[in-house]
Amino acid sequence: MAGRLHIAPLDLARLLPELTVDAPLVTSPNMAPRRMLSAIRLEAGRLRLNRLFWGLTPPWLEILDHAPHCARAESLESRPMFREAFQARRCLIPASGVYAWKPQPRFKQPFLITRVDRGPLLLAGLWCRFHTSLAEHTDSLALITVPTNRLLAPLTDRLPAVIDPAQAQRWLDPGTPIEEARALLSSAPLELLGAFPVSRRVNSPAQQDAACAHPVGPMLRQSD
Repeated sequence: MAGRLHIAPLDLARLLPELTVDAPLVTSPNMAPRRMLSAIRLEAGRLRLNRLFWGLTPPWLEILDHAPHCARAESLESRPMFREAFQARRCLIPASGVYAWKPQPRFKQPFLITRVDRGPLLLAGLWCRFHTSLAEHTDSLALITVPTNRLLAPLTDRLPAVIDPAQAQRWLDPGTPIEEARALLSSAPLELLGAFPVSRRVNSPAQQDAACAHPVGPMLRQSD
């Protein structure tokens, strides 16, 4: 699953020139769930960046710790918690990487999975709204995960689906047929992502210094 993100300052204006920034991008070298996270949504035909709580909290959820931070792509239409949001409330989460932990004989080695060119990623998500009063509400999200490609499978069995910037509007538009939206949820191409080992200091979400993401070994990537 995707329990930790790396979010560096990103040039979203270059990536999505039509984006309106309602709240500055939340950055973190070690972002964990149950925190506010920046997300892109389509509102009145415009792409807008604002902040949502990472952990899907539908109105009927009674225990916050039960709020899922990820949703499996295969269960989006079978689980009531995800079905309506997948059909009408899709979002994108800008990030620079996703952490994964590779099992070792004595410990789990953390890796940072990024684009091989270290460019920004747009991760697929869905969101919901919980009205706390007639005038106030809280929006929350979950990342959508898909099976990992064979290159990264030794590190983790699932990763968030990556949406190409050229398909951002199509993914976000609730008018997009559900079959077309579903087709965008696939494992990343082998040549897109790589991974390098990082310090085990990232194991604690309390660690928020840049050293969390410093490579301590070479990047694993698809050979030419």
